[in-house]
Amino acid sequence: MAALRLGDDIDDFCVRCRRLTNHVVVSFLGGEPAKVRCRSCYSDHNYLREQAPPSKKELQRELLAREMLAEAAAPPDAEPAAEETAVSKRPARVKASPKAAKPRKK
Repeated sequence: MAALRLGDDIDDFCVRCRRLTNHVVVSFLGGEPAKVRCRSCYSDHNYLREQAPPSKKELQRELLAREMLAEAAAPPDAEPAAEETAVSKRPARVKASPKAAKPRKK
């Protein structure tokens, strides 16, 4: 296969169209395409190598799974310090009623 050049057509996942479409190479970095332009919606984005980026839901699931594994691997007697988890308690504010703030003119 010939080396890619600026303006060549390649397939890539478009983040705006949310599907695999034809793209034009816009810039190179280290001999590989860095930026591409979708030929359907004309949006520029990083070259994703024909892979859809993970959704936010998938990222949250992965983060939760890592946290649960870390908790399971931690020794049972290792508990977080109460000082670190406690929320600082401030005295509650007392709101003045609007009538008390401004006297009425007669």
